[in-house]
Formats: sequence, structure tokens, C-alpha cells
Amino acid sequence: MIVDKILQQSRVMLVLWGLLVAATIVSMIAGRWSLAFVAFSTLILALAPVFVASRLHLQLPLPFLIATTLFTFATIFMGEAFDFYERVWWWDIALHGGSAVGFGLIGFLFVFMLFEGDRYAAPPSAIAFMAFCVAITVGATWEIFEFLMDLSFGLNMQKSGLQDTMGDLIVDMIGALIGAMSGFLYLKDSRKGVTTILLHQFIAMNKSLYRKSKDRLKK
Repeated sequence: MIVDKILQQSRVMLVLWGLLVAATIVSMIAGRWSLAFVAFSTLILALAPVFVASRLHLQLPLPFLIATTLFTFATIFMGEAFDFYERVWWWDIALHGGSAVGFGLIGFLFVFMLFEGDRYAAPPSAIAFMAFCVAITVGATWEIFEFLMDLSFGLNMQKSGLQDTMGDLIVDMIGALIGAMSGFLYLKDSRKGVTTILLHQFIAMNKSLYRKSKDRLKK
């Protein structure tokens, strides 16, 4: 089973999942239902990529799974349960930037998959630009979601309003650019940098989605 394979390779995943399970149980015993809900929700979201990948017959590189688990842990559990968004001024900026890089990479993988891994079907700059647009779209959609939540339920997800929103979008743009540039460098046969190596690992592990890259992957 995919979960067993992951646990055999990564103690980081096991420790984080264990902490979330423990936090859920302890919170329920102490009657802190909101904290229990946050911990349990974080656990479910951290496990989601594993089961989604299994259903779609995808192979995910271990560094990707560790990154998504840490991101979910930092965003929901540390950010919401322990109020790190207010205590640490750069927490929101770092998470927005990290997520934008991730969506930039995912956007590139999706666009490249549409071309079945044919790097000659479109210029590398065009594929990178489309990946950049995907990441920016996700970031803008999230800002719209925050606005609607604040407007509908009286929350304060936007913090300082327009300044917070524009700051987040600027960080999203920088992160999306990094992710898109990683895809551009990959198409230029470069394996420099962590993000470019991650792209190579994912494509190599899912060759059926990138049929026209098979010969290139064998090199």
C-alpha cells in the first residue's frame, strides 16, 4: 500500500502524522473541540495527496509529499491553532510564496502533460508562461475566497484588507515565476536546483503521462 511505502522511507511524515493524531486525541480529552477539529482537519488534508495520487495511479516523489505535509501542518495547525499568522510577521508571506512555487510546478507538469511531454510542441517559454498563469490564477482565486468569507461571515482572513491582498498577490507572482522558470530550465535540459530536480523525478516516475518524453528520460 502506498502509505506503508511512504512510512518506510520517511520518519518526518510519521512524526508529523503522529503529532496530529496525538493533538486530536488530547484536545478531545481536554474538551478543546475547536483545536481537535483543526488538528483532525490538518491530518486529513495532509493525507489527501497520498490517497488522491493512489486513486489517479500517480507516483509522487517523497520530497513532494514531505513538502505538502509540512505546508499543511504550518498553514492550518501552526497558523490557525497556535496563531502563528499573528505571532510571526513573515509566516503568511513564506506560506504564500511556498504555495505559489508549488502551484507553478504543478501548473508546468499539467501543461506539459497536455502536450504528452513533447517539448517541441510549444516553445519552452510558452509552456512556462502557461504554468505561470495557472499559479497566478490559483493565488487570485484564493484572495477572492478570503474576501467572500470576510464579507459573508464577518471573518478577518484578509487581515489589513487591500494591503494584505496586494502583498499576497505580489508574493504569489514571485513564487509562480520561480515555479514557471523551473519548468523552463527543465525543458532546457537543466537539472540545477531543487525544484528542477523535483520536476525530473515526477516525470520519470509517471512516464505514461509523458509518452513523448520517454526517450529523453532514458538519457
